[in-house]
Amino acid sequence: MLEFTFLGLILLVPVVYLILSAGQLQGGSFAVVGAADHAAKVFVEADTPEQGQAQARQAALVAVENFGFSPEQAQVELSCDGVCLSPGSTVTVVVRLAVPLPLIPAMPGVNDSAVTVDSSATQSVERFG
Repeated sequence: MLEFTFLGLILLVPVVYLILSAGQLQGGSFAVVGAADHAAKVFVEADTPEQGQAQARQAALVAVENFGFSPEQAQVELSCDGVCLSPGSTVTVVVRLAVPLPLIPAMPGVNDSAVTVDSSATQSVERFG
């Protein structure tokens, strides 16, 4: 009984933590893919480039937040090919997310990020509006 408990703790705890970490990483990768896609779609539907940038950033941060990550962990980069929102131009959105390790409390000066995941999405502006 003692050996079973001792070996169970030594073997089971790391395996469970590995599964939790893999789940956190997978959730982060789903979050950035969805955030980049939604932000690009929102940007091309805006009336002005300034409005498009604001709405795209907000859409990306909401998508990241829906997956349980804080908006402070995400970075959103927007770029246009040519003049933003001109017919036929393209908009590219890159979202980066620092995925934290599970069950590690945030402390000042300690990097709790396991890995940074990123995704990009490109959307074309309609030519004939």
